[in-house]
Amino acid sequence: MRTRLPDRPGALAQLARSCGDAGVNILGLQIFPDLDSVTDELVLRTPAGWAEDEVTALVVASGGYAVRAAPCTEAALADQPTRYVLAARSILARPTSFPEVVATLFDAEADPVDPAGPVQDAMELSVGDVQVQVRRTAPFTGTEHARAAALADLVSDVLQRSRESAALGAAAAGRRLGEGTTPELVRTADSVSAVVGGLAVGLATVQEPAPDDPRARPVVLRVDPGWQRRGIGTRLLVEAARTAHALGAAEIVLTTRSDNQAVLPMVLAAGMRGRIRLAADVLTVRVPVRDLRPSP
Repeated sequence: MRTRLPDRPGALAQLARSCGDAGVNILGLQIFPDLDSVTDELVLRTPAGWAEDEVTALVVASGGYAVRAAPCTEAALADQPTRYVLAARSILARPTSFPEVVATLFDAEADPVDPAGPVQDAMELSVGDVQVQVRRTAPFTGTEHARAAALADLVSDVLQRSRESAALGAAAAGRRLGEGTTPELVRTADSVSAVVGGLAVGLATVQEPAPDDPRARPVVLRVDPGWQRRGIGTRLLVEAARTAHALGAAEIVLTTRSDNQAVLPMVLAAGMRGRIRLAADVLTVRVPVRDLRPSP
């Protein structure tokens, strides 16, 4: 249960006293201070048969307002610092899980199931130039914004180091294999290939838009395993975006598995601004292409 209370001595004590009188046990408490009010998040064990309405009425009668109550499990009692450490470890292991991890951490949704449903507060975060948004019905506090921004900065730092390591690895691989060749980009009306010695080592294809999203063009991109981590995917992505723009698209859409760790660094390395969304096991990145210039 979340509620806002006046920032005055005794306000929380009054709520605790009312809970005790009603037989409601407070099992957990988090406090999010603000300028003239405080947001309190409580984990409550209520008498049998209580529903959200009874909890809300009790809190309002005790001076609370903007009350949000919902059933929860024992997982809500997990130590908060521990949850943040575990979240950071998950993100370090798989940076593309950032939307999912943040959504779980803040009891939010990375991809709202019903956009026409209840009004939701949105928290938007930046990972490099990629925008990540999570939503929920309870307003996000300033403390939560600060925590989420710190996690986003962590992901940005990890991805930056990954790009630098990949660049060094690609250069070393090229020296070992004697492959200083730069692939030639071959363009058609709706695709671009990376060609070395007459063989295509990478391909990006701009597909037809979906009927319900006519201004967005899906892009299918692949690079042969032996030629990955050399910046080819980034070059193909940029050229595919330009091709989509020439075809009248406002944005391109990349869809892949949620565990594909190459997509987010590739978009960032291309210097593009995008919006990332994670739903179930599918990662979707939408990148605007309106301002791209045609290929030289």
